[in-house]
Amino acid sequence: MDFDTLVSMVVWTVSGTVLLCVLMLADSLFTRYNDMEELKAGNMAVTTRLVMKLLAQGYILSASIAAANRLGTALIVSVVSFILLFVLEKTAEQLLARWGKLELDHGTQLGKVGYGLLAGSLHVTGALIIAAFIRG
Repeated sequence: MDFDTLVSMVVWTVSGTVLLCVLMLADSLFTRYNDMEELKAGNMAVTTRLVMKLLAQGYILSASIAAANRLGTALIVSVVSFILLFVLEKTAEQLLARWGKLELDHGTQLGKVGYGLLAGSLHVTGALIIAAFIRG
C-alpha cells in the first residue's frame, strides 16, 4: 500500500465517520425519546434499535464509498440514502401504526425488545434495498 492510498483511506474513513455521527444525530431528533438517556438506563429495546440503525447507516456508507470514485460523491449519495431510509422507515412505522396498531417508538421506549427489534429491522431492510441500487 503506497502513501497516497494510506492518506486517502484515512481521509475517507474520518469523513465517513463524521457523516455517520451527523446522520445518527439527525435521526435522533425525530425519535420521541432520547436514545442516549435510554441507553444509559439500560433499555435493551432502544439499544437494539440503535445498534441496528448504526449498522444500517454504516452499510449504506460502505456501499457509497465502494461505488464512488470521489469522496464528495460518496458523501452526497450517503446523505440522499439517509433521507430515503428515513422516509421508508417513517412510512413503514405509519403503516404498522395504522394497520397493526403498533406504535414502535412508544413500545421501544417502554423497553419492549420486540418493538426495538422490529424498528431496527426496518433500518436494516431499507439499507439493504438502498445499497443494492448504490452498488448497481
